[in-house]
Amino acid sequence: MGSGAEAMKTQWIPGAVSATFKKMPLTTDEVIALLSDCGLKAVEWSENVHVWPNDPDSAALLRQKTEAAGLRVAAYGSYFRLGENEQPGPAFERSLRSAKALGAPIIRVWAGTQASAEVDDAQFIRLADEAALIAEMAAKEQIKAAFEWHKNTLTDTNESAERLIREANHPNLYCLWQPTVALSPRERVQGIRLMGGRLLNFHVYSWPDGKRGPLNAAEWQYYLDAAADMGGEHCALLEFVRDDSPEQFRSDAKTLLKLLESGEENG
Repeated sequence: MGSGAEAMKTQWIPGAVSATFKKMPLTTDEVIALLSDCGLKAVEWSENVHVWPNDPDSAALLRQKTEAAGLRVAAYGSYFRLGENEQPGPAFERSLRSAKALGAPIIRVWAGTQASAEVDDAQFIRLADEAALIAEMAAKEQIKAAFEWHKNTLTDTNESAERLIREANHPNLYCLWQPTVALSPRERVQGIRLMGGRLLNFHVYSWPDGKRGPLNAAEWQYYLDAAADMGGEHCALLEFVRDDSPEQFRSDAKTLLKLLESGEENG
């Protein structure tokens, strides 16, 4: 066993988000084969792309295929949004059923439909209450609920994301993280440090000048260094490949693996 400091270091599992392949397009079998061939270990299966809501039978079959290939299910990437349904409970239940059958430890949800600057205090509180509702539903299935870190939602700034978690006040509410284009690299790192233990998996991509580019190792070393002390296991999941190219994906996967292997050697 390592020292206490070593034990606290974040352990990263390399993988990908299956929505990355929706325009290529690749079937679930082709996604599994590509990830395995690239040496990746995890996949976030995306709703409305490879797994549909309220379809536990297909989700259970996909879980079997994923695990048989030696991959782990990192999360279920739902498209449930706060504030979009008059009856959020039944709507969320549809996504939750597939997430459970898939064996997903995390269900990704979206923090509303508007930029945080456009949401008044009363509406913010209503959305936070809804967040607590779905967090409790997910907790009963032993699944963590995690917001997408994204523009035009309540996680479009560090401060709004932190406020949403605080106002909802539920222990089963978390965030995923990605380098939102609207924030500077420094602001992105501030968000990682602000959210701390409420961050789960990272979506990994580089968008220089707001356009998809090859994965930038130096940029991502900066982010991974900031997250080095989160502790526990987290998935680093490739997304948004330049030109939706399988060849670019393979190149990005090599970059990611080198980054994570270097981090383990230096940890």
